[in-house]
Amino acid sequence: MTHGMQAMNNNRFNPAVLAAALCLAVGALALQAGSSRAADEKKTVKPALTVSTVLPQRASLPVRLAANGNIAAWQESSVGTEAAGLRLTDVRVNVGDRVQKGQLLATFASETLGAEAAQARASLGEAEANAANATADAERARSLQATGALSASQINQYLTAEKTARARVEAARALYRSQQVRLGQTEVRAPDSGIISARFATVGAVVGNGTELFRLIRQGRLEWRAEVTATELGRITTGTTALVTAASGARLAGRVRTIGPTVDPQTRAALVYVDLTALPGAASGSARAGMFARGEFDLGAVPALTVPQPAVVVRDGFSYVYRVNPDNRVSQVKVQTGRFESGRVEIVSGLPADARIVASGAGFLNDGDLVRVVDAAAAK
Repeated sequence: MTHGMQAMNNNRFNPAVLAAALCLAVGALALQAGSSRAADEKKTVKPALTVSTVLPQRASLPVRLAANGNIAAWQESSVGTEAAGLRLTDVRVNVGDRVQKGQLLATFASETLGAEAAQARASLGEAEANAANATADAERARSLQATGALSASQINQYLTAEKTARARVEAARALYRSQQVRLGQTEVRAPDSGIISARFATVGAVVGNGTELFRLIRQGRLEWRAEVTATELGRITTGTTALVTAASGARLAGRVRTIGPTVDPQTRAALVYVDLTALPGAASGSARAGMFARGEFDLGAVPALTVPQPAVVVRDGFSYVYRVNPDNRVSQVKVQTGRFESGRVEIVSGLPADARIVASGAGFLNDGDLVRVVDAAAAK
């Protein structure tokens, strides 16, 4: 019996057994400590940011076509003189003046033409007096025709003299009218309402017939001659509206009046003629003919998937949004953006329509960050 107990004591204090038991105990303690530490770490992880989330929305966004071009006068009128060899005595308008149709612009010396008109008027009076006398003689000849007191030859002479006198009256009257027209040409008047864009008239100059004195922008109307590529030309029709911004910053409303019938073989672009009008409440006075201008044609609206503009983050030239997962961690999602309108950005691709994303502050997040989600009302 003593031998058996000794054997048991030897087994109980075997070093190998003790070492194995010690390893198991240390492992258990280490596992328990690791689990406790992981639990503590889990309890101490704090959200990187408090955010509100939104879902992408379907919205109708306008479709616009951008173009460049020059502002030009709708039509220009050349105002010249019809009177030759006369001295210019007065010029009443300058460049930039707005004039009305028929307004006096300049005058020429009229003394010579006035005298010629007076002479023609006197000649007309003389011819009318002679015609009256010839008519009286012809009437007497007619009354004596039945009596035989005058021969047929004499009667015919009186009747011929009457017709000749009447013809001379008509010739004198035509000459008088011609002199009146020439006298009226000493006054240069505006052929239409508009704005004086150029002035060549100089007081004291003796100008020839047809010399240009002024250039007039008819009715003050301007147009935008937009250059549109052949591939985009089919999207524009007569009546399409546009918003035009001149180089001076002036903003004007436009409407397509006509589309050029040809395409430039060098640039592959056609001219689209757009009538311009001032926007209500906008200063359009700084828009001038010859200015460069940019504009956008309004081609209607189409539905699109949109998100708030603050939800989109641009990094390294790419656009991203942050999707909130069920465990409140975020995933960085690369998207392709499109149009921008009223604080919302079109998402062309990369984002499901039911994805819940961070509404704002996404620029402070990284992929995998833990966030605390609150509703939009609480976030405000």
